[in-house]
Amino acid sequence: MKVKKFLFYLLAALLGGCVPVMSLHSLYTKENVVFEEKLLGTWVDDPNDPNSPEVIWEFTHIDEPKNAYKLIFSDKDGQKGSFVAHLVKLENSLFLDVFPDEFPCDMDDPNEVKWLYNSFFLIPVHTFIKIDSIEPQLKMRLTDDDKMAELLKEDPNAVKHMPIEDIPILTASTKELQAFVLEYADDNRVFTDEVVLNRRETEKTNTLKAIEP
Repeated sequence: MKVKKFLFYLLAALLGGCVPVMSLHSLYTKENVVFEEKLLGTWVDDPNDPNSPEVIWEFTHIDEPKNAYKLIFSDKDGQKGSFVAHLVKLENSLFLDVFPDEFPCDMDDPNEVKWLYNSFFLIPVHTFIKIDSIEPQLKMRLTDDDKMAELLKEDPNAVKHMPIEDIPILTASTKELQAFVLEYADDNRVFTDEVVLNRRETEKTNTLKAIEP
């Protein structure tokens, strides 16, 4: 089996078979991108239990591209992914457009991949996340290729796509994608069960709170 395909199925196994829906085009234009300071920081399942396995989402500000975040994702086993994320406001809804900032294209040994989760993205593709709230908790809904396949089986014209290895890859334009996610924002076949994270307090965040008026 080729290394790239091995990586893909390895990651599917790590996530219990859940593979994010991927798109050839972004969800945003420069007019739709917003930057929210409250998203910055480290978000975990349970910040009060240092012994519990944690999934960690760390958002930091980057200069390029403008108004974007660096997102480092870590799972409970310490496997990581490095991404560029844009916060997208469409009408009254917020979404994240997530794009890998590294590709394991020349990796011969899957065990040596630094950013394991980047291996989902064997070609330059985007995935989307629905943001339900940022404070006091970060509540997000992810996509799942199996759920999306259910929707596209029922309505093949819901959004432009093509199957690759039985996985639906969205081929719709940015404008078409925006209309699609707005129409299906509350449909659990597109945005699945909610992920709820809590902010991990750091010395820096505590200092900022102390100087707030």
